[in-house]
Amino acid sequence: MFSAYSPRAANAYQRINVETSMHTIDQHQLVSLLYEGVLNSIATARGAMARGDVLGKVNAISKAVRILEEGLSTSLDKVDGGELAENLGALYDYCMRRLILANARNDDAMMQEVMRLIEPVALGWNEIKKTGASASADAPALGQPVLVGA
Repeated sequence: MFSAYSPRAANAYQRINVETSMHTIDQHQLVSLLYEGVLNSIATARGAMARGDVLGKVNAISKAVRILEEGLSTSLDKVDGGELAENLGALYDYCMRRLILANARNDDAMMQEVMRLIEPVALGWNEIKKTGASASADAPALGQPVLVGA
């Protein structure tokens, strides 16, 4: 009645689940997830390097570089983004170069540097959503008349 466990079927289900959730997620949340992915991958690489797990370190750094290059860099609006997009592009490029060098040299300090550079940007990005949500929650009150002395 039931079929045996099939890794191929499980992978297909997982892929469909990810694709479906990508269509329902807003763009702001997607960028937040990309920042989280970069930071988690670097943390994983640092842990792997500390354990002497070369393959784990290489894979984690490769993942962080791919997220920076294919996710964050390509999503920048280079036409209308102005100086902000230009600066973020330069930051992402610098971080990718530092991660590649950190990988080649087994340099934990370089990985920490990239984390210190990305973390404030990620935190600032998340704050944009929070302040936007609180501002929109206050917005209806702005249109209501104020009763003085009531």
